Amino acid sequence: MRIYTRSGDKGTTSLIYGKRVPKNDLRVEAYGTCDEANSMIGLALSFLENEEWEEKEAFLKTMHCIQTILFHVGAELATPSDKEVTWKLKKEYIQELEDQIDEWDKNLQPLKNFILPSGHSTSSALHTARTVTRRAERTAVGLGEDAVNPLVVSYLNRLSDFLFVAARYVNQSLGGEEIPLQADV
Repeated sequence: MRIYTRSGDKGTTSLIYGKRVPKNDLRVEAYGTCDEANSMIGLALSFLENEEWEEKEAFLKTMHCIQTILFHVGAELATPSDKEVTWKLKKEYIQELEDQIDEWDKNLQPLKNFILPSGHSTSSALHTARTVTRRAERTAVGLGEDAVNPLVVSYLNRLSDFLFVAARYVNQSLGGEEIPLQADV
């Protein structure tokens, strides 16, 4: 299979089922931003390559599952609203995020103020993935309630919370420093 098709050379791309839209279409922006978040998660995980950590394999397994579900989110967003979605999001995906957030959070120091994205390189990259996920969420909301499965917005909202807690969890596990926000500099 060739990687290049030349079909997008005039500024259009295909949604699932072949409908052509401009590459700056809000739907393309939404699933492209999910892809960006997914890539940032992959970058974050690459920083763990040489780390020795008891929970590393479980963490990687969880994150790889998240990356796969982000492809499902992208499929939802890349499918025209009048067509059937191949990889449907499931409500339990959101529950799984919440369960993992609760599991990690119960062992973290309670936050007393905002923190700066910082610490271990994996943590910082997860904070970046979190902000990209928030952008994907805002873009999906911009498509309108009739154009997007409500589970997409809910999942992206919860995923950003998940990535925040995951960043804190990595910092605590690998000795990364959480820098508190200073009100005056």
